[in-house]
Amino acid sequence: MTRIDLPASADGTAEGGANGLVALVIAVVEILVEVLEREAVRRMERGDLTDEEVERLGTQLATLETEIEQLAAREGVDDEVDRLRGRLDGLVESAIRRVDDSGVPQRQGAAGGDGR
Repeated sequence: MTRIDLPASADGTAEGGANGLVALVIAVVEILVEVLEREAVRRMERGDLTDEEVERLGTQLATLETEIEQLAAREGVDDEVDRLRGRLDGLVESAIRRVDDSGVPQRQGAAGGDGR
């Protein structure tokens, strides 16, 4: 099992652990926002959203990204969020490779594509 250790402060205080947890939460929320953005693009390309919905969704996602960036800066965890994102991205890529190597069938789209 792969682990990602949360950072601790140099002096081992609880504040360092709390900052590590804040960085992890922000990194996970950033990933979720990216997933939402991709889904929004898919729906937009399929024509499932009205122009008004596209505009509203774009505005809301941009606002959310700004708030996340401000929170990371305010908490002083920008660099740690970036490091965690790199580690989490690596874990996801590794998991995808394992699924591909295991022979598990890939999800097929209606048109016979790979669903990605």
